Amino acid sequence: MTDATTLVIFGAGGDLASRLLLPALGQLLMREPARTVHIVGADREDGTDAGLREIVRKAFATMDAEDAAARVDAVYRKTDITRPEDLRALLEECTGQVALYFAVPPSIAAASVAAMTSEMLPEGAVLVMEKPFGTDEASARALNRTLTALVPESQVFRVDHFLGRSTTLNLLGARFANRILEPLWSAESIESVDIVYDEALGLEGRAGYYDNAGALVDMVQSHLLQVLAVLAMEEPATLDEVDFRAATGAVLRATTVWGDDPVASSRRARYTAGRVEGADKPSYVDEPGVDPARHTETLAEATFEVRNARWAGVPFRLRSGKALGDPAREIVVRFRPVRHVPTGLTGSAEGAVLRFSLGPDRMSLELNLNAAEDPFELERATLSAELGEGALKAYAEVLSGVLDGDPLLAVRGDAAEQCWRIVDPILQAWRRGDVPLEEYAAGSAGPEGWPPVA
Repeated sequence: MTDATTLVIFGAGGDLASRLLLPALGQLLMREPARTVHIVGADREDGTDAGLREIVRKAFATMDAEDAAARVDAVYRKTDITRPEDLRALLEECTGQVALYFAVPPSIAAASVAAMTSEMLPEGAVLVMEKPFGTDEASARALNRTLTALVPESQVFRVDHFLGRSTTLNLLGARFANRILEPLWSAESIESVDIVYDEALGLEGRAGYYDNAGALVDMVQSHLLQVLAVLAMEEPATLDEVDFRAATGAVLRATTVWGDDPVASSRRARYTAGRVEGADKPSYVDEPGVDPARHTETLAEATFEVRNARWAGVPFRLRSGKALGDPAREIVVRFRPVRHVPTGLTGSAEGAVLRFSLGPDRMSLELNLNAAEDPFELERATLSAELGEGALKAYAEVLSGVLDGDPLLAVRGDAAEQCWRIVDPILQAWRRGDVPLEEYAAGSAGPEGWPPVA
C-alpha cells in the first residue's frame, strides 16, 4: 500500500470506533508521522465533518496524540451501509488505497457486505471485520463466501487484537530462539497448558452485544483459541502471512474438545451482586439490557486437546470471565517432573512452570533449586523478566497491518470457521442445559469447587 490510505469507518459514531479504533490510529500516527490517513466516517445518524473531527480529537487525546489529530483530514457521510445505493455513493468518493473498517455489530457487517458488489469497491480495497465472525460455523462459512466473492482472501482482515499483543508475539521469540525451550515444546515434556484472561470489569453497558454472546464466544472462541494456535504451532519457515497463518491453521484443525465430552470438559457461571475493586457491582441479571432467560455466562472454562504427534494427551484449559477479584491474565505452561531424583535430595521436585503474564507483560520460570541453608533440600525459585508493553498497543499493531496491507495478524477465513467448529459441541451442550449455569459473587475468584487458576 501507499503511505496515503483512506480509512472508511462504518459505525464512526459508535463505542468501538471512539474507544479502541481511533485511539489506536492516533498512537500509530504519532509513532509514524510520515504516514498519511484520510478518515471517512459513515453512520446512519445525522452528523457533520466538524463533529467527526471532534470525535477524532478526543480519541487521539487519550493517547496524547493531539498533534496527529491536527494532521488528519476527516469527513462525515450519513450512510445506511446495508443499502446498495448508499454504499455506492459513499465508495465513489473514495480514491487511492481504501480500507473499509466495519466497526458495527456482526449482523450489520454481514448485511453490509451482502449489499456490496465487487464493481462498487475501489481497486485493492481491504475489508476489515471485527469479531465475532459469524454466529456459528455455517454462518462463518457463508460470510467467507460472500467476502471472497468481493475481494481476494488477502484483502480480508478479520481482526483479533489479541494477535497484536506483545506478549503473544513474544511467545515466538521465547520458544523458537531458545534451545532450552524449543526441544522441550511437546507432550514429551509438557504436562498441561492454561490460557486465562479474567477481568475485573463487568458488563459496562455492553448488554446489546455481550448478552447474546457470553464469555465463551466473546473471548474463548474469538481470542484464546488463536493464542492456543500460536503457542502450539509447528515452527513456520518464515513469519510472513502465508507460513505463519498456515502453521496456526493446522493447529486449529487438529484441536477438539477434551475427550470428545463437552459436558465433562466445560464449565460456565455468571456473577451475582458483590464488590469489585471497592465498588458495588449489581448481579449480572440486574444489569441494564440483560435478559435473564438467555442464561448468558460471564465466566467460561473449557479444556481442549490438539490431536497431533506433538501435543496428543496434553490438556489445554482456556478460561475467561468478568467481574472477578484479583483477575489472572496469563499463559501457564507446566512441565512434567523429572523421572527420578537422587536419593538424598529432599523436598518437592514438581515440574517447572513457565508463565507469560498478559499485563503487565512478564515472563517467569519456576524451578527447583537447592536451598541456601541446606543444599540437600530442594526449594522453589522463580526467574523473571519484564517484557514491556511494546511500542504499539494491540489495536495499533493490528491497524498497522491493515494500513500496510499485511494480513499476518489477521485471522484467515478457514481459521475463523475452525474456531466455531471447535466450540460448537460445548455451545450445543449448554443450550440443552447439560452443563449447569453456576454462580459466583462479583469480586470473588469464581464458583466454589472450580480448579484454581494459578
